[in-house]
Amino acid sequence: MIALLTSLVLGYSVFIVAAIIGWLRLPSPELPESYKPQIKISVLIAVRNEAENIGLLLQDLAAQNYPKDLLEVLIIDDHSKDRTAEIVKHFIAGTDLSLRLLRLENGRGKGKKSAIAFGLEQANGELIVQTDGDCRLQPDWLKLLEYVYVSEGAKFISGPVCLTAQNSLFQKMQVVEFASLIGSGAASMGLGKPNMCNGANLAYEKAAFYAVNGFAGNEKIPSGDDEFLMHKIQAAFPGKVKFLKAKGGTVFTAACETLPQFLAQRIRWASKWKHYKNPAAQLLALLVFGVNLILPVALIFWLTGYLAGNIFWPAFLLKTTVDFVFLGLVLQFLGRTEYFIYIFPLQLVYMPYVVLTALAGLAGTYRWKGRTLKNNDGNGS
Repeated sequence: MIALLTSLVLGYSVFIVAAIIGWLRLPSPELPESYKPQIKISVLIAVRNEAENIGLLLQDLAAQNYPKDLLEVLIIDDHSKDRTAEIVKHFIAGTDLSLRLLRLENGRGKGKKSAIAFGLEQANGELIVQTDGDCRLQPDWLKLLEYVYVSEGAKFISGPVCLTAQNSLFQKMQVVEFASLIGSGAASMGLGKPNMCNGANLAYEKAAFYAVNGFAGNEKIPSGDDEFLMHKIQAAFPGKVKFLKAKGGTVFTAACETLPQFLAQRIRWASKWKHYKNPAAQLLALLVFGVNLILPVALIFWLTGYLAGNIFWPAFLLKTTVDFVFLGLVLQFLGRTEYFIYIFPLQLVYMPYVVLTALAGLAGTYRWKGRTLKNNDGNGS
């Protein structure tokens, strides 16, 4: 127990220190005052039952500081059962934004991968940008993505995503937990070893998508359209995966309101980990799982007298300290410094939560947006 606890905590701490270095290495692009975008962008948004949110997102897209003649937006409706399509059509009638509504018809499949692939067939842009139907955008979002694409020669760009919370402790702790995921993915790019990203804020060269055969090879995995594509582009174009470390490029989305909703989302994300083909990403997933499994076990051993306090507490405090430093940097960047106080209580629930979602994700079956999804069929029912 002592040897396993020590090795896992030390290994995890080394990873977090490396993540801190990776985060600090990331450049922070600033738009020149006279900068004029030159690249045609196609924004693809796969939606399902987003009637409550899609109107606000469309308003944010119409308000982008980006030339209208270089921008098109494609909303791909994935068999919505609410007023999503009606709201989009109404918006089209009153805007000068180049906006199209596409629908996944019978035979085109279901799910986000099918929707994005369909949208790509219709897209005219050189640079493809993705976000989600429940997100909010800042005015310079597209300009910053295009600037990184041009100035850094990027083939794939991941951008920051920040949760917004109401007054509940549950949602505020989600802000911190989600910041750790965004920060870890960004840091891995700073180290030149990209492993995670989020589909709510990403861009990629259309030609690069087709050069790596897009989603081929993971079509039957409902989740992971963003990360599997990133891994393939990194393998084909080493060093061309970048992170947009710019506050103006942050995309915002609401934290989950209920525990079942939160667990369903995290299980969906965890379900893709076993399909990673990147050994470093696989090792990292195992390390994170291992340290969050061993510490609760060690706590029980300490409480029952089978493990000395001078073994358990240094291990727990070491993990907590490195997490605090790293999360502090990420929360500061996201403008969420008031959430520092939730880092410590998050440690107490994060460990069993990681173990639960990881094990549930291995089962490969979960509910999402009214569908039962399975990793072996790709679409669900």
